[in-house]
Amino acid sequence: MQRTKKTTIVATKTKEGKYVYSFGGGKADGNESMKNLLGGKGANLAEMAGHTSLKLPVPPGFTLTTEVCSHYYANKKTYPKTLKVQTLEALAKVEKLTGKKFGDPVNPLLLSVRAGARRSMPGMMETVLNIGLTESSLKGLIAQSGDERFAYDAYRRLVTMYADVVMEKAAGLEAKGGKGIRKVLDEQLDAYKRKAGYRNDTELLADDWKVLVKGFKKTIQTTLGASFPDEAQLQLWGAIGAVFSSWNGKRAIEYRRIEKIPHEWGTAVNVQAMVFGNMGADSCTGVAFTRNPGSGENKFYGEYLVNAQGEDVVAGIRTPAPVNA
Repeated sequence: MQRTKKTTIVATKTKEGKYVYSFGGGKADGNESMKNLLGGKGANLAEMAGHTSLKLPVPPGFTLTTEVCSHYYANKKTYPKTLKVQTLEALAKVEKLTGKKFGDPVNPLLLSVRAGARRSMPGMMETVLNIGLTESSLKGLIAQSGDERFAYDAYRRLVTMYADVVMEKAAGLEAKGGKGIRKVLDEQLDAYKRKAGYRNDTELLADDWKVLVKGFKKTIQTTLGASFPDEAQLQLWGAIGAVFSSWNGKRAIEYRRIEKIPHEWGTAVNVQAMVFGNMGADSCTGVAFTRNPGSGENKFYGEYLVNAQGEDVVAGIRTPAPVNA
């Protein structure tokens, strides 16, 4: 078996420029022709959001360009000097469009942070959902939604994903006991469900998730030797760094080798307002394609899960239903 090697991206020296491109509210800084800079996902989000004739309800957000990734690896995992200011300005635009505020205890804005390379690399890089949930903003989400169970379900997802993607994989915190933190937390959840007589995650009530979240945090502290961050901005920058770091993850490197994708391309990072599919039996999440991805048949194809978030669809723990049934 061929061994994978860590790759280094070499950046060319350029003047400080535009590193963050906003989209939403019928406007976008970029378009679909800018895949080299915005990545495939970011370019397509910009095209959909800025194409006024389509009027697609694209949740607002912004893209950190592939140039940031190049700078990140060429400068000891640091960012361009103007990136933080540009990111905060873009975040303020999202807050204005949504009428919510990031980290706010009354009306909190939650964010997703996803990778997006020039060419699709499905499942090879990382995602973190529900960024911005803290002990304080959790109360605001409960009041905002009127659904305590939904809020704690979203919170446990963030705690689990953040510990796995940001703390262990990106920051390199070594889990005690030889198991990854995600496996440890999943086993903790499974044990709780068995004891309570639950079969599916959707059966757990708000009080169940409260107990589990508290236990998860203690487990993260004892297993990784660090605390889950209870501050929205720390969560955001931790997630951004983790997504950039995942470009050089073992799976991503090997996938690029097989698919002949240049290592120097780097990935963009897409930050977007959360839309929730886990708010009960009347909400869902899913994926859709303009043609069947398995057979290539030119026919609309899609799958969905009720009361779920995107990670549930790709994790394979529940069987999705066909959209066109």
